[in-house]
Amino acid sequence: MQQQPPPRRLKARALFETETVIVALKNAFIMFRPDIQWKNPVMFVVEVGFILTFLFILQKAWGGEQTEVPITYFIALDVWLFLTILFANFATALAEARGKAQADSLRRTRTDTIAYRLNNGETIEQISSALLKRGDKVVVEATQTIPGDGEIVEGVAYIDESAITGESAPVIREAGGDRSGVTGGTIVLSDRIIIRITGSKGDSFLDRMIALVEGAIRQRTPNEVALSLVLSAFTLLFLIVVIPLWPMSYHAEQYMNGYPRISQPLQSLGTDIPTLIALLVCLIPTTIGALLSAIGIAGMDRALQANIIASSGKAVELAGDVDIVLLDKTGTITLGNRKATKFYPVGKYSENELGKLAALASVSDITPEGKSILNLYKNLDKVDISIPDNAKIMPFSAQKRMSGIDFEGQSIRKGAPDAIIKFVEAHHGSIPPELHKLIDSIATKGATPLVVADQNRIAGVIALEDILKPRMQERFARLRRMGLRTVMMTGDNPRTAAAIAALAGVDDYIAEATPEIKLNYIRKEQAEGKLVAMMGDGTNDAPALAQADVALAMNAGTDAAKEAANMVDLDSDPTKLIEVVEIGKQLLITRGALTTFSIANDIAKYFAIIPALFASTLPWLVVIDVMHLHSPTSAILSAIIFNALIIPALIPVALKGVRYQALGADALLRRNLLIWGLGGIILPFMGIKLIDMIMVSLNLVS
Repeated sequence: MQQQPPPRRLKARALFETETVIVALKNAFIMFRPDIQWKNPVMFVVEVGFILTFLFILQKAWGGEQTEVPITYFIALDVWLFLTILFANFATALAEARGKAQADSLRRTRTDTIAYRLNNGETIEQISSALLKRGDKVVVEATQTIPGDGEIVEGVAYIDESAITGESAPVIREAGGDRSGVTGGTIVLSDRIIIRITGSKGDSFLDRMIALVEGAIRQRTPNEVALSLVLSAFTLLFLIVVIPLWPMSYHAEQYMNGYPRISQPLQSLGTDIPTLIALLVCLIPTTIGALLSAIGIAGMDRALQANIIASSGKAVELAGDVDIVLLDKTGTITLGNRKATKFYPVGKYSENELGKLAALASVSDITPEGKSILNLYKNLDKVDISIPDNAKIMPFSAQKRMSGIDFEGQSIRKGAPDAIIKFVEAHHGSIPPELHKLIDSIATKGATPLVVADQNRIAGVIALEDILKPRMQERFARLRRMGLRTVMMTGDNPRTAAAIAALAGVDDYIAEATPEIKLNYIRKEQAEGKLVAMMGDGTNDAPALAQADVALAMNAGTDAAKEAANMVDLDSDPTKLIEVVEIGKQLLITRGALTTFSIANDIAKYFAIIPALFASTLPWLVVIDVMHLHSPTSAILSAIIFNALIIPALIPVALKGVRYQALGADALLRRNLLIWGLGGIILPFMGIKLIDMIMVSLNLVS
């Protein structure tokens, strides 16, 4: 049995490549511009605080005013406010620089090549690929580079797609079917093919990929926008809380100084504007505010590393929320093309006669199934079949679900049982009583029965067999643990579909699926509030792909499918939809984990700063001074330093993503609260205390 290749791993890329880091650092300084910071309200507040603190320092320095604490304390605060903004900018700039590096890599694969254009189906003209237009036909032979995106209209060849996918193993592309799409820049390794160009210069798939990678990195997803609004509300709330602290601190000083036993005037740090700014910065969710954009950009970057081009971050994010996954049977659940294995004649027909009729009906059928019928007949009768003179070909269509040939007054058809039965009945023929039993027997074994009709008589049945891919049950069990429902789509009859579905372990199946049935199924599920993901590669999949919430098209598929989808898999791996879902869920989990961690951080910083602010004026607050930091200035500096340093410490988490495990929603919530919630409380206590001890040991604070 053919072994299924292991799942494709993400292409390994270092997080901090030297060239990328240098570019990110430059952009991090550029992003200090207020018009850029304004798009992130949390960090905009930090920048305003940095400017106000700087102005406060200038006022004290030029005015020569004395303060209760040394001016170096305020300078240190301002430096760490600056670094907080710089680290936040760097996180976003690094994520964007990684995406730009991917675009540059794609751009290097785009080169002008020589094209051999076919004129009027006869003469061949040598031109530059830049002059090709949509609809032109070009001839490409072995060792030549495919000059532009298109679909094979004649021939079959091995093609090296490593320039696009990074995979060195060549793939077969052939005219007809759903594996006819080719990409400019790939190389034909064997034979000769004719390609119809589907993209002109500047509009090729590679051009669109580059535009998507460069343009989509700044598009924010709906969930990201919603979370930004929540963070803005938190920031406004804490701003409202902090502003009244100045008059409260001032009146507390006046009240305490009124006591007779107070020999020297008391002054609280709560009346220092920079200290109140430090309190505000530590309490607002700066950690997630700094990393929010980087998380979204990194999600698209992970998809790109898996050779998936997404039209926007929204497509990747939606993949994490899908409820139903629609998977095509052939090539996804089974190993690929079905093969004819046996002819079952009925009535007066012999096996050879049935084989000849089936071969005649398939002589112009370019599908792999049609070719396998010809091969089976050739092995049986040792005779090649050719198209009779003056014959009229009836090509297969998804609507009619049959194909055939008319010649010399004879009509031969082969196709789905119900379609052929209707054809025979429409021509006033009768159905042999043993036909249904034979069809059921073949379908129950998991094979696909095709019925052959000779005029208005049933000649027999062809058995097409599928081979289930290894480990498919394990994959579907993994999707089920994610809470997803899997649905298999197939053109097979219900009995065959049920047999394959049971063997594979899918939750449901759609038998005899036409484009209309697929589209109506998706609409029905969406009307019930479900999000649907679908994979497709053919023109007949385009309507359903356009309707699906997450639509993954294969790069080897038709141009119509790629246009309708919001994701394209460069590897043309039909099982990649499972990886897409996992990438989307990892994006959502990463954002949720870092949001939980950021909010939990505020608890520790609250206990560090509040007692320090009012230590001298409100002595009874010592009961909540659980951290016992060295001094008020040390406590505030330690908190603001930790608040800044935690951002670069979490950049690898934001870019790599939190490891996803296929668990239920309740289990994921408990895991999130235990690791990131509890960790977000404990780590700041330890970190702030450690920073305080280091500063004291180095005599950096009084």
